Order: sequence, then C-alpha cells, then structure tokens
Amino acid sequence: MEHRQLGRSGLQVSVLGLGTMGFGGGGNFANVGQIGVEGATRQLDLCLDAGVTLVDTANVYSTGVSEEIVGKAIGGRRERIVLATKARFPMGEGANDAGLSRRHLISECEASLRRLGTDYIDLYQVHEWDGLTPLEETLEALDTLVRSGKVRYVGCSNFSGWQMTKALGLSDRLGYQRFVSEQVYYSLQARDIEYEIVPAALDQGVGILVWSPLAGGLLSGKYRRDREAPAGSRHLTDWDEPPVRDEDGLYDIIEALVEIGEAHDVSAAQVALAWTLGRPGIASAIVGARTEEQLADNLRAAELELGAEERARLDELSAPPLLYPFWHQARTASDRLAPADLTLLGPHVSG
Repeated sequence: MEHRQLGRSGLQVSVLGLGTMGFGGGGNFANVGQIGVEGATRQLDLCLDAGVTLVDTANVYSTGVSEEIVGKAIGGRRERIVLATKARFPMGEGANDAGLSRRHLISECEASLRRLGTDYIDLYQVHEWDGLTPLEETLEALDTLVRSGKVRYVGCSNFSGWQMTKALGLSDRLGYQRFVSEQVYYSLQARDIEYEIVPAALDQGVGILVWSPLAGGLLSGKYRRDREAPAGSRHLTDWDEPPVRDEDGLYDIIEALVEIGEAHDVSAAQVALAWTLGRPGIASAIVGARTEEQLADNLRAAELELGAEERARLDELSAPPLLYPFWHQARTASDRLAPADLTLLGPHVSG
C-alpha cells in the first residue's frame, strides 16, 4: 500500500488507516460498533496484511475501552504500527477532566499510554479546539510530551483554518513542536475543508488525515433514493453526524458512485475512497467498519484508479459554492494566485 509523508515531518503513513471508534461499543459509541478484542485483532490482521500501518483511536472512544482493545490487538506488533490517539473531551466529572490544559493533556497522555500498553505514541492529537485554555499552554504541554519521549509527533483535529494557523505561528515563534497534521471530516458529501483548511494545510506543510471519508456509511451505496434505509441504519433518521443538508444532492452523488463502481466492478465505497485519496493535501483516509467484509472491501480502494472524466463528474456533483471572499478572488485576483489558492479557485478561473 502506498505511504505518504505526513506534512513536513519525516513520518510516513499508509494512505488508508484503521479507525477504531467502533471498538468497545460503550455509551453512544455503540451506534458505531461493538467490536471486542477478538474482532479488533482480526481487523488489524487484515490491515497489516494489506499494508496498512496507521491505527487511529482516541481516549474518549467508549471512555478508554477502545484504547485498551487496540493495545491488546496490537500485541507484539507495536513497531509495525504508526499509533495515533487523541485527547480533549471529558473523561470524568471534574472541572479539570476535559479541555486542553497542561494538567488534562499530560494526565490523559499518561493514561492513554497505560491503556495502549506502550511507552510512546507516534501521533498525539488534540481532538477539538479549546477556546478557554491559552493556546500557549496547550502547545507547551504538547512540546513537553514530545521532549519527554512519550510522544513522537503532535497534530490537531477539527480545528478551523485560523485556529490551526494561529497554533503553527505560536509554535514557530516560541520554539515548540508544531502540528504535523490535522484530522478533519471530508467526503464527497461535504467538502467544507476546501474553503480554508486545505489551502492553509498546503501552505503550512500540514498533512491532512480524513475521518469518515464515507460520510458515516452514507456513501457506501447502501442508501438509495426512494428506498428504505438498510435495517439497523443510523443515518437519515435521528442520527445527524455528519449532517445532511441536501438529501437530493447526496443521492445524485451516490448514484454516480454506484455507476462508476459498476464500470470498474467495485463498490461505491471504493470509488468514494479513491476520490478522497486523490484530492490535494490528503495524507491518509481513516476507515472503520462494523464487519471484516466491509473493511476488506474498503482496503481495496487503495488499488483503484479513477479516470479524469470520472473524477470530473464527481467533482461537479459535489462542488461547494464559492463563498465570499473566494468568488471575488476568482474574479479579480486570478493573475496572482498561489498553488494553495488554486485548490479551491482553480476550477473557477480561466487560463
């Protein structure tokens, strides 16, 4: 499987990574999956056999149970894996049991190390923005974790463009470890990151990791226009992550995925994943699956090459509208646009 450099770091990650939100199945995470140690071990076996090296988890997944299962599933194969986890969300009832304070980050990193059964984390990610903790404090805590040997690289997740670039600027000014990656939601169903996050990431040398590249299963081909959702489905009901703002447009995309998949004799899911992996700035797409069959199918997407016309069709069906100031820049600044600008504006400027 292809590996790509993660941002400006020397770390290489597989273009598909194993997501573990469904490991454990505690609380609300039961909606995603209820995979135990045995099932997780089989999934990891499939991934390693396919060349996947990136495994992504978080302390909040089933309140630590996912990390425990990941640690047991890895066993003696730690050196074959790029292990990523995250912290930010509440892990207790106390006032200091959430956020990106020095106290919370360091204590949660140490707890994650115990649950994962390892003495270092390859990529430690802050899981969400914390507007109450001074950013300097968060970055200093992450820097301390790297310098102590507990963490190799740091990244962010779910940050806006300005939040990420502010953090990078502070890290550069203060001499702290800078984010090598941002993990974000991105799919044919919602290309919001193309407005600010993708250009900023390319400009600043930050690798993009994608969570839910199949829009939580919406792009798998199981959901079709004028048909009932599959039994046990959580989407298009009261489950709204990711939110669906244009259901008709979603079905147009799904129909195209199915048609393109039939032309290649592959699933709609593989087409959606292959499209994602071909977009600017993407280092890896993280896939999770309820079953081994789903996972095996998803992993074959790394081998699929879409034609230019197929990509153009999917691009057109899913293209985000140009918001201000981007439509204005497309009209008046097309003579002086950088490669980062063109990731969004390229299709809208002539010449």
